[in-house]
Amino acid sequence: MLGSATTMLSGAFTALATPFRGGALDKDALKKLVETQIDGGIDGLVPCGTTGESPTLSHAEHIEVVEIVVNAAAGRVPIIAGAGSNNTTEAIEMATACKKLGVDATLQVMPYYNKPSQQGMREHILRVIEASGAPAVLYNVPSRTVVDLQPETVAELSKHELVVGIKEATGDMTRAIEIREQCGPDFALLSGDDFTLLPFLSVGGDGVISVASNIVPGLYARLCKAAFGGRYDEARELQYKLQPLNRSMFCASNPGPLKAALAKLGLMTDEVRSPLLPVSDGAAHAQVMDALRGLELV
Repeated sequence: MLGSATTMLSGAFTALATPFRGGALDKDALKKLVETQIDGGIDGLVPCGTTGESPTLSHAEHIEVVEIVVNAAAGRVPIIAGAGSNNTTEAIEMATACKKLGVDATLQVMPYYNKPSQQGMREHILRVIEASGAPAVLYNVPSRTVVDLQPETVAELSKHELVVGIKEATGDMTRAIEIREQCGPDFALLSGDDFTLLPFLSVGGDGVISVASNIVPGLYARLCKAAFGGRYDEARELQYKLQPLNRSMFCASNPGPLKAALAKLGLMTDEVRSPLLPVSDGAAHAQVMDALRGLELV
């Protein structure tokens, strides 16, 4: 089990894209992506999140992706594996399977579509962690789930030893402050919003689970380290340098723009699974390419 969550779960974590080729999982490309991330200085990896297209992975594929990432990382960086669901029984099964693979924690998104109450979300998480025995990082992303996990509920859940942190993706600094205030310094507070990373770190955040770090892991790791070291001029320069890339990653539905960029860099195809469409031409593709040129990546 994790030691201090804020020691283990800090810095820049990448929400890994899942490579496909001809409709199937591209295992070699996934292994290559893991190596590229670790070589680039990333602090941790998150397979099978939203960016990893978890909604369109079969259960077998989901577990295979996590297994490949765990084996490729070989203990060099911590792994937080997406294992959430709006079906509590399914989330228990996924979290149990991921724990057996040796992940450091699972990422537990709040149940989407069902619209549970705060008490419903609380009971869902408690059932998942107690049945699976896997440490959990909560994931609050109301723009996708409709429901919004409130700081008071986070604080209640943080009292359980297996609830070790949260990915807070609202981009709301008041929310980040409230969670830190109510949960204390030993609870891992991770941003889920690349656009507001520096402000998030400045109010007590421990790091980020990033989309754009798939492309430039080293820059996101450097930004976090600069902020942690009090070098805010350096951190601010990096934040502004990364903003065009951040904007380009969300000019169409994630991970379409990301995969267009990774394809250009030779790391995977630009394939996404239906109902998403690849960003292969037009204004969105041009914006992605402009962002890569701005960082002198192409």
